[in-house]
Order: sequence, then C-alpha cells, then structure tokens
Amino acid sequence: MTRACKPRLVVVAGPTASGKTACAAALCLRLGGEVVSADSMQVYRGMDILTAMPSRAEMRGVPHHMLGIADPGEKFTAAMYRDRAKAVIADIRARGAQPVGCGGTGLYIDALTKPMRFSEESDERLHAELLALAEAPGGRRRLHEMLAEVDPESAARLHENDVRRVARAVEVYRLTGVRQSEQSRQDALGEGDYDERIFALDWPRDALYRRIERRVDAMLATGLIDEVRRLSADAARYPTASQAIGYKEIAAALAGRTSMDEAVAKVKQATRNFAKRQLTWFRRDPRTVWIQAADRPAEEIAAEIADHLKADGQGANAGGHGVQGVGGAAE
Repeated sequence: MTRACKPRLVVVAGPTASGKTACAAALCLRLGGEVVSADSMQVYRGMDILTAMPSRAEMRGVPHHMLGIADPGEKFTAAMYRDRAKAVIADIRARGAQPVGCGGTGLYIDALTKPMRFSEESDERLHAELLALAEAPGGRRRLHEMLAEVDPESAARLHENDVRRVARAVEVYRLTGVRQSEQSRQDALGEGDYDERIFALDWPRDALYRRIERRVDAMLATGLIDEVRRLSADAARYPTASQAIGYKEIAAALAGRTSMDEAVAKVKQATRNFAKRQLTWFRRDPRTVWIQAADRPAEEIAAEIADHLKADGQGANAGGHGVQGVGGAAE
C-alpha cells in the first residue's frame, strides 16, 4: 500500500515540558481530532502528579485516550500499548475524527508508526533476577554494563535508570541471541500502517530547562510530596512508581536519607537529563519536522502544523466531524 493510501496519523512529540499537551489539544480543535497519548508513564492510574497527567482544563474538551488505562502493579509493554492504541485509532477514524498522537515516549511512537517486532519470549525467573540485580547497590550500572557487553548500540540508547527496558533488552538477547539494535535496523526497512506526520516542539535549551524547573515547582505545589508518600506507603501495589522521575528522590527525603531541598534539586536535574535523552531520540528520526515553540501560543503552533499538513496535500480532516465529548481518560 502506498503511503498516500494509508490512514493519516499526526503526532505531536518533543521533550518533557515543551508544551505538547496544549499544542495537541489546539491542533485537535482545528482539525476535528482526538488525542492518543504516547506516554509510557501516563498509561498508569494513581500517579497523576508524578506523570504530569493532563487536567480537564488542559484537555479543552478534546477526548484523550490511553491515559490511566493500567494499574501500576501490572506489566504494560510497548507491544501492549501498540495493540491498544491501534484499536483506539481505528475507532477514532470510524467516527470521522483525526487521531493525533501526543507524547514524549519515542518507543511508543515508533511502536505505532514502524513495523516493530516485539519478542513474546520471556523468562520470568531471568527477568526477576535482572530486576533484583538492579536494586542492589551499584546494580543499575552493572545491569547497563551487561547490556553494553552484548548490545552496545542499545546500551547507548538506553539510560541506566531505564531499568525495565535495559533488563528487557538483556533478557531478549539471552533468550533469542538477537540484539535489539539489529532487530530495530531490520524493522526500519519495512513500512508501518499509517501515513504518519511527526512534529516535535523545539526550544532553546536554557528556556526548556526553565520550563522544567517551573513544572517541578508546580508539581510540588499541587501535592507531589503527598502523592509520593501515599505511593511509598503501599509500594507493593505501585512498583511502577519507582520508575517515575521524582519518586525515588522524594521518597529518599521522606525516609530521612536526604533533605527535601536536595531531593527537589535532584528531581530537576533528572528531568533535564530525561529531556536530553528525548531530544536525542527524536533528532535521530529523519521523519521529524521540528517546530519552534519558544514564546508562541499553542494555537499559533497548531496553525503552523496545520499549514504543513496542507502543504503536504493532506488537507484538514477527511472525516469532517467536530470534536465531541469531554476530555478524560477515555480508555
């Protein structure tokens, strides 16, 4: 199937705190669309502040999907995300609306837009052993070194704090003998199911960092410490929480292992580092069209994206339906 014959998927991507949510909502209001989140932490319930879950006001009445669909105690993989999100996209199109992906998880965006194969092979004992290694002192670094020994390309792409994906990459190699980096190269030769248009919001680095610091301050003001206190009190139910930036730093302060001021500084630094990794991921993708976002309202950015789509001969929205319903965790 030629690209022009495939269903269109518009994606608003970019680093954390870049304004993706506001831009995607504005774009949906312009195109008659609905948002499909591509955020690996916002799929979980009960962690709204840690994951910067968009509020109803931020959604602006635009239906949002793939938010809060999983319990933090369950394993939710990129393959599971792809299957659920594709079903959502099909439903959106069947109602005559335009699906608009929105998020900063590059793996989820690739899962939707590339013919990625996800190994179904798993060894629960091996997986548990790798995760246990990561919990030991210096374990995250050792686990990352294990990956670097067998798949240096994947190790360069994944940060040592991304324990679940580092562990999974090691597990897949041990079970199949195939490096994830090699699998990715093979996948890149194929075509996905959509005529995707990926736009990423670009900011001067200093300005982005200031936005990140303001976001962390806002999270603190709206109850981040209390949320971490609640999650850490029931850690067995919320194992995924430890993967969210801010959890382990604030939890350490609550346990008296560091001061809260030091914890907040670490949260801001970890978030800046995360933004760097996101930028690296999207800059590697030749499909990405970068949109300057500094000092521009979301509506203006959305208008520029719409102009790009028209210039590509895509038009506005084939369905012709306006946005219906109330924003929320629709799935």
